[in-house]
Amino acid sequence: MVDPNAQSSAVQNLKQRTARKGASKGGVVMTTQINESELEAQFAATIGAKDRIEPRDWMPEKYRKTVVRQVAQHAHSEIIGMQPEGNWISRAPSLRRKAILLAKVQDEAGHGLYLYSAAETLGASRDELTEKLIAGKQKYSSIFNYPTLAYTDVGTIGWLVDGAAIVNQVPLCRTSFGPYGRAMIRVCKEESFHQRQGYELLMTMMRGTDEQRASVQESVNRFWWPALMMFGPPDDDSPNTEQSMEWGIKTHTNDELRQKFVDMSVPQAEALGVTFPDEGLKWNEERGHYDFSTPDWDEFWSVVKGNGPCNDQRVAHRKRAWDEGAWVRDAALAFAENSAVDSAPTDSPETPTADTADTTAEEAAK
Repeated sequence: MVDPNAQSSAVQNLKQRTARKGASKGGVVMTTQINESELEAQFAATIGAKDRIEPRDWMPEKYRKTVVRQVAQHAHSEIIGMQPEGNWISRAPSLRRKAILLAKVQDEAGHGLYLYSAAETLGASRDELTEKLIAGKQKYSSIFNYPTLAYTDVGTIGWLVDGAAIVNQVPLCRTSFGPYGRAMIRVCKEESFHQRQGYELLMTMMRGTDEQRASVQESVNRFWWPALMMFGPPDDDSPNTEQSMEWGIKTHTNDELRQKFVDMSVPQAEALGVTFPDEGLKWNEERGHYDFSTPDWDEFWSVVKGNGPCNDQRVAHRKRAWDEGAWVRDAALAFAENSAVDSAPTDSPETPTADTADTTAEEAAK
């Protein structure tokens, strides 16, 4: 677990390492310490150069809190996001589909662990973050508060939900906080595979029976609007976007990413043979983008505030898993502590006495 005082330690280290200059003259030591404004200037210069902020670097407390909030929400989304699809592992139609789905859910667990580890570098333990999630003090992506009513939804989530995640997360590979950006490189590679897997599943079903094709269209109809809402509220109603953009935590606004997702998804839907449930969806030659209708933001905020179809179920399931897994965490910590004791260096052997040395010499002579 990272020391919660890591931030203050980083400030002191920076001051001592780069800003403390001593000169001895006539027995007098002259010392100059860097002040807060100079630290802020160094931070701003790093951001301006599009360089990385690392955990030991000085950073404004508000920057640290913003990064922890965003990374924690992302980590929670990966873990909670295992539930909707995990619901269908035992009911997948074939061994191949079962293995694919099981591997995907395992990937999502790994993504959550990468991201919790990134948050830990700023002094936020995963115990603390999980407890805040369960207490309703932190959020996860609203998309996971919708139910998976049919196995077809596994393919739709892969195509649309993971597709939206890729659009949102690829720019995060260049985010200003180093551990977050590096974690996202592997996450995005695996999410790209998940999207292709989901699209392949839907394409297979579209080559099947009329009932299967109707199931795909019905699933797409249910997930299209929630997928658009994954990018967050519109820019003029997003309190964190402007500051996050200024700090380089985000590199694109919510509306920019949403537009990119729509432009990407329409030709994929045409190739698949489905339509999106939006009469306002049409190509705008002048803008060079697709126009689309406004999502139901009242529904979005209702889900965010805990009133979605599955909010209570998702958090209750997470709490149950957390509580039931307490003995595993305790056992792992105990094992780690015991291993540390066992591997600790022992005292050096005592210097041989004269009698012992003589005996050893005689035995060697024989």
